[in-house]
Amino acid sequence: MTVLDKLKETLEGIDIRFDEPLKTYTYTKVGGKADYLVFPRNRYEMARVVKFANQENIPWMVLGNASNIIVREGGVRGFVIMCDKLNNVTVDGYTIEAEAGANLIETTRIALRHSLTGFEFACGIPGSVGGAVFMNAGAYGGEIAHILQSCKVLTKEGAIETLSAKDLAFGYRHSLVQDSGAIVLSAKFALAPGNHQVIKQEMERLTHLRELKQPLEYPSCGSVFKRPVGHFAGQLISEAGLKGYRIGGVEVSEKHAGFMINVADGTARDYEDLIESVIEKVKEHSGVTLEREVRILGEHE
Repeated sequence: MTVLDKLKETLEGIDIRFDEPLKTYTYTKVGGKADYLVFPRNRYEMARVVKFANQENIPWMVLGNASNIIVREGGVRGFVIMCDKLNNVTVDGYTIEAEAGANLIETTRIALRHSLTGFEFACGIPGSVGGAVFMNAGAYGGEIAHILQSCKVLTKEGAIETLSAKDLAFGYRHSLVQDSGAIVLSAKFALAPGNHQVIKQEMERLTHLRELKQPLEYPSCGSVFKRPVGHFAGQLISEAGLKGYRIGGVEVSEKHAGFMINVADGTARDYEDLIESVIEKVKEHSGVTLEREVRILGEHE
């Protein structure tokens, strides 16, 4: 029996798409094919996929909802797991529990509906709850580490564990999950009761700021670089005269230099070349070495 036959038999009933182009799913609109793109409906299907992959020595990875990611044109070998269908959100008193595939922005709106405060900072961050925990997403002075109570993960061996916020050893755009290879399944957030109108106004203010400053009308990978100590990446890029600087179909946004936008059928190679070039030119201009925040995955063509 071939691996493919075994896969179809063992993972029957799970939504698996073969040789699926990832550019259909990424925010950058670039990326080659995944050998097996999987949409598990729950943590048990997820565990079945991971167990099978481990037994057959097939590589696997989670793509979240692909907002802060660049996938190379050569695509990704093995299983790519999308968490879209794990999107249940429940509210219990002042606690919100959200599955990994829940939309982060929608989760902040659920907090608003229940007049819960603490989640406002994330009201404009694209991406999934799992991805937000994975990278300790943050904006406007807030970050996931400030509100996370605990999360359930699937270890790379296939066991389900509950980790506290302390266990996750959060840092700037970093969590232990990045090092352990575990998959975030769900997260519990501890919020506080607040005034509905005040929360709504703050979310509207932050959304307005975001629309004003960020090139949301173009495909992009979000914030490309981490914030350098004592500086802002966008400002350093701007001061180096790089707004509008372009390689292939990808350019540094005129609106916010911390973003790179796909303006003319750009490729992952265009993104990578532009990132390298910007790092080099900023270093020459200011002496500061920018560090990439966006994840680059897959193989070159």
